[in-house]
Amino acid sequence: MAASKNGAPKKPGAPEPNVDNRRARFEYEFLERFEAGVVLTGTEIKSVRTGQISINEAYARVRDGELWLLGMHIPPYKEGSFSNHEPNRPRKLLLHKREIERLAKGSAEKGYTVVPTRLYFKRGRVKIDLALARGKKLWDKRRVTKEREAIREMAREIRRH
Repeated sequence: MAASKNGAPKKPGAPEPNVDNRRARFEYEFLERFEAGVVLTGTEIKSVRTGQISINEAYARVRDGELWLLGMHIPPYKEGSFSNHEPNRPRKLLLHKREIERLAKGSAEKGYTVVPTRLYFKRGRVKIDLALARGKKLWDKRRVTKEREAIREMAREIRRH
């Protein structure tokens, strides 16, 4: 066990949740990735640590030079009181000004959007991976599925011989 600053052994905590948006990988082709901080309230952090959050329907928009995450669902904290948060409220994302400008310019083009791909903790802070993405067409999805099946078939043949 590792020791804390005062010399006492650290207690092993609950594993930090890693929320992955697998649906986004299927629906979109990622062009550029960014890591952003998320501004949350106290009860939201506690609820995130339980791992009951959903980023499948979430997307980001630039408003007044700031980046906002819309559609992310964080359920109310069970032990929270009157100060509990609203589950689907817009949440501010923290990025450098240049990165926000790049995302704003990219998402302004037709067919492009900013989607969250993963939510995780980094040094006690909630971070979210964003991707500037273009929606895949049906034939793109079929091609990816066909390639994946071909790779699996080759691996099976190699194992047989």
